[in-house]
Formats: sequence, structure tokens, C-alpha cells
Amino acid sequence: MLDDRTLREVFHFRVSLLGAISVITISIILLILLLSVLIVYTPLRNILPGYSASLREQLIEESARVDSLQADLSVQRQYLDVIKQLTAGDIETDSVQSLDSLQRVEKARLVAEESEVVEAFKNQYELKERDRMTLYDNTAAPPVRQLQRPVRGVITRSARPDLHLYGVSLRTARNETVMATARGTLVSVERMADNSFTLILQHDAFVTIYRHVERAIKAQGSAVESGEAIGIADGEKEMEIELWNGGKYVNPEEVIVW
Repeated sequence: MLDDRTLREVFHFRVSLLGAISVITISIILLILLLSVLIVYTPLRNILPGYSASLREQLIEESARVDSLQADLSVQRQYLDVIKQLTAGDIETDSVQSLDSLQRVEKARLVAEESEVVEAFKNQYELKERDRMTLYDNTAAPPVRQLQRPVRGVITRSARPDLHLYGVSLRTARNETVMATARGTLVSVERMADNSFTLILQHDAFVTIYRHVERAIKAQGSAVESGEAIGIADGEKEMEIELWNGGKYVNPEEVIVW
């Protein structure tokens, strides 16, 4: 570099390929370090993928904490109001509630408040299940006409109404056909938690319930004839057959020829 007035050399420097590469490398490293510091220690990290989820969780946690603090503050405020009234002589000592009792009253109030949605669901469920609950009347009904055998098998356990066991258990062969006990309608075909089916056959005032059926071959609402196939038995799992007449229990062994 030259001085304009005297044209003398002020200073000079020599640039080599190695020196240029070193300067560029150091600059890149410093830039990376600077960006890392900005991302780690400043709110800029919230714009990166992955950090927004943690921020949301933190906001939810802080919101729950604020709600809890507001509830505690409300109880503390009530307690201080009672103390002020007590010191002013406005209330008697025996009527003062402790902080724990105030918290219990507040929690009891929150628990007692049921939403309208829950209440509507309960009413709807009770109305839906009212007719089905009448099936479990353990009062024996008068004998009825002979019915078709529901499945070929051996009775392993008789009905015990005194133990709330209203059906008979049957051991059947594998893939044995399950048949309708009388002409009627399948009012329910429901898959249970163990992947078996429970079939409910309505015929006149009588109801036949088939439990632990391996596979249903008739859909709900199907009209069936006496002796018509409606399902397939497992063979390994015992089936249960229940009979009801107008909501009263009927012993299957008295009306079915096994």
C-alpha cells in the first residue's frame, strides 16, 4: 500500500494459497460457533424443527402450573378474608375454617360439578340398557314348548340360578354348527373381548342367548327358521346357552332335548 502524497510504501502483505484456505476455514468455524451460540442460548432455537414440540409441552406444563397457583391463591385469599373478619370481630372463632378444610370444600365442589355431556350420556346409556337388564330376572318362568337343540354337544355344567349362572355349558366338537332353537330374529350379533360372538335370538316372548360362538354366519336383524345354522362352535371353548321367557329365567335342560 502506497502513500498518495509521497508514493512511499506504507505496508504490504503477501497472500498464498495455504494462507487463503486457512483464513476461509477459520472464518467458517467462527461462523458455525456463533450460530450455535445463538441457537442454544437465544429464542431462535424455537424456529428449528423439533424444538416447537418441546416448547408446546413447556407451555402446557406452565399453564397447568398457573392454574394450580391460581387455585391455591384463591384458597389463600379466602383464608385471609376469614382471618380479617375474625380479627375485626365480625365472626365467631368456632366458625373459622382451616386452610385444609377450605381446600377440601373446593375439591368437593369441583368433583360435584358434572358436565351436561356426561349426564346426557348416562341417561342415554341407561335408556338403551333398560330392556336388556330385565333379562337377568332369576325368577323361573313356567315350562315352555320343546325347542330345537342349539348345538350338538355334552353338557358340562348345569344352570345354577342361585349362583347367577343362568345358562348351561356345552362341550362341542370343532366346527360344530350352531342352530336356531326356534323361528325368530337375531336381535344382536356382538363380538366380545375374547373375539368370540354372543348371539341373541328373539322368538315370540322367548329369548335364546348363545355365548362363546366362534363365528357368526348370520347378520344382526336376520330372520331365521328353527334349526337353521346361525354360527360355528369353537370346539376348544365351551359354549353357553341361556333361555328367557318374558324376562324370566328358563332352564334349558327342561325344554330342550339334548
